[in-house]
Amino acid sequence: MQKRTIESALKELSLKYPVVTITGPRQSGKTTLCRKVFAEKPYVNLEAPDDRQFAIDDPRGFLSAYQGGAIFDEIQRAPELLSYLQPMIDEDPEPGQFILTGSQQFNIKEALSQSLAGRTGILTLLPFDWNEIQSYQDMKETNNLIFHGFYPRIHHMQINPSQALGDYFETYVQRDVRQLLQIRNAGAFEKFIRLCAGRIGQLLNLHNLSNETGVSHTTVREWVSILEASYIIFQLQPWHANISKRLIKTPKLYFWDVGLAAYLLGLQEAKHIARDPLRGNLFENMVVAEVLKQYYHRGIRPRLSFYRDRSGNEVDLVIEHGHDLALLEIKSGETINRHFFQGMERFSKVAGERIRGGILVYGGTKAQSRSDWEVLPVKDLWKIPEKIVIFFAD
Repeated sequence: MQKRTIESALKELSLKYPVVTITGPRQSGKTTLCRKVFAEKPYVNLEAPDDRQFAIDDPRGFLSAYQGGAIFDEIQRAPELLSYLQPMIDEDPEPGQFILTGSQQFNIKEALSQSLAGRTGILTLLPFDWNEIQSYQDMKETNNLIFHGFYPRIHHMQINPSQALGDYFETYVQRDVRQLLQIRNAGAFEKFIRLCAGRIGQLLNLHNLSNETGVSHTTVREWVSILEASYIIFQLQPWHANISKRLIKTPKLYFWDVGLAAYLLGLQEAKHIARDPLRGNLFENMVVAEVLKQYYHRGIRPRLSFYRDRSGNEVDLVIEHGHDLALLEIKSGETINRHFFQGMERFSKVAGERIRGGILVYGGTKAQSRSDWEVLPVKDLWKIPEKIVIFFAD
C-alpha cells in the first residue's frame, strides 16, 4: 500500500490530540490513509445512509458504540455529531481516540470551531505529491504529469485520465456543489468552472467571469467560495508590505489538481498539452500546487504569496518565514534564459536583505547553483523544502 508523506505528521498529532481531523478533496486518499495508519480502529463511513441517519437521529446512541474511539469518514455529512463528541473527549482526553475526515472545508471548519476548538489537530491531505507519484510516472515527462494529474486512483488503477477526471467532475464536483448551493442552472455552472480552468495562474477577475458566465457578480463570488471549500480551486494572495502602494492586490487562481484543469480545458491526450497555449499556465499551476502539498503533507501551514507590481514585475511564489523571504520563479521553458531571473532581481531591490535566497524552477533537466540564485529542473521539485530550510537557516 502506498506510503503517504503525511503519515508522520498524522501519527505525531494522534499522540497529542484526542481527535485528529483530516480534510482534503475527495479521492485524495483520506480513507485509505486512515484505515492503514489506524487499522485497529472501527471505521464508519457517514456517506452510508443508514449510519448517517443513526448518527443524526440518535448521536448519543451512535457514539456509545465507539467509547474507545473510531474513524468517522466524511464527517461533514453529520456535523451535529461533533457537539456530542465534545463532552466524551472532555471526560476522557486521551490522545488519538477519534480520527475524522471531511471533504468540504466550510461545513467542517464551522463545526470544529464550535465544538472541538483546541481538541483536534487538523491536517490537509491533497492528491499525490512529487515523492508519492514517482512510483507511477516518469518525472521528466512533464506533459504526461499534467495530463494525468495527481489523484491517486488514476495511478493505482491505471485509468484513462479523461475518463477518470470526467467521472470525478460529474460525480463529485457537480454533486457536492449542488448540495451546498442548490444550483438550478447546471449549464452556467459548468461553463463557469471551465472558464476558471482557462484562467489558472492569472489574476482573479470576478467581473469578467460574471459577464462571460451570464450570472451575477454575487453568484460568481459564491461559486468561487464553494469551489475553494470543496478543494477544487485555491487563491494565492498577493504579497504586500507598506513599502509601496503600487502593488497588485488581486489574488491569482489555481486548481488543486492540474489534471482536472487540463480535463476542463478539453485536453484529451498528453500531446495536446505540448501544443496548448496555456501550457505555461498549467506548468505553473502544477509547481505552485506541489509546493503547497510539500508543506501541507508535513503538517506545516505555509505563508505563500506572489509578488506583482503595477509595472508587471512579478515573482511567482514568495515564501515567508518570520521576517525572511525566499523566492520561487517558475518557467516552463527547457532552456534557461537570463530574462527568467528578472522578476527575482527586481523584487530583491524592493525587499532588500529580507530575501534569503531564490530558486528558478524550469522545464529543463540540469540543476545549477548560480551566484545569486539556484536553478532546479522540474523533475527535482521534491528538493524545494530542504533548499528553503537551508535559505532560512543561513
